[in-house]
Amino acid sequence: MTKADLIEEVRNAKGVDLTKKETEAVVSAVFEAIRGAIKKDKRFSFPGFGTFSVRQRKPRKGRNPRTGAQITIKASKTVGFKPAPKLKSVL
Repeated sequence: MTKADLIEEVRNAKGVDLTKKETEAVVSAVFEAIRGAIKKDKRFSFPGFGTFSVRQRKPRKGRNPRTGAQITIKASKTVGFKPAPKLKSVL
């Protein structure tokens, strides 16, 4: 699903009476709020859906695909997702 698909799904949801532009603003605002919560609190939880949290990756060995030379990949942060049991049950 793309952003445009999501906007169309939300716009066509029962009880929603918004223009496409208004729906796009709402969807963007929701994702911006989630991004802010993850940055500030290091996690965002939505009951029945799951939890997004910041995870630390350790430094590791890798290979340069062009030369085949071994390189060290630096430690970094990433966002992980753990689905709620309710979401897992419908998969």
